[in-house]
Amino acid sequence: MTVHELAVKIGAEPVVLADGSREIHGGYTGDLLSWVMGRGKQDQAWVTIMTNINVVAVATLIDFSCVIVAEGAEIGEDVREAARAKGVNLLASPKTAFELCAALAGEASI
Repeated sequence: MTVHELAVKIGAEPVVLADGSREIHGGYTGDLLSWVMGRGKQDQAWVTIMTNINVVAVATLIDFSCVIVAEGAEIGEDVREAARAKGVNLLASPKTAFELCAALAGEASI
């Protein structure tokens, strides 16, 4: 499944869609950035409620396919600009992290 297809499926807002055709292979959920850095894997969709600038840095370091900001957490313009500059796909959703993870887990192609 691509980032664009996932956004449509879960009704997420594409805040920054640097490469909507990027494939997603799995998912990871976490808000403790050092924990995510040690356990996240390339090409996963990362679900978090964190919205500070370090989210973009971690997403770039791990090379996540996208970051999905859950629960309607507000994403500042500085984070949006950093995501654009680094080519990070950034989605936003009012759904809970649990709901988003359930949707990701239900996808056989992920």
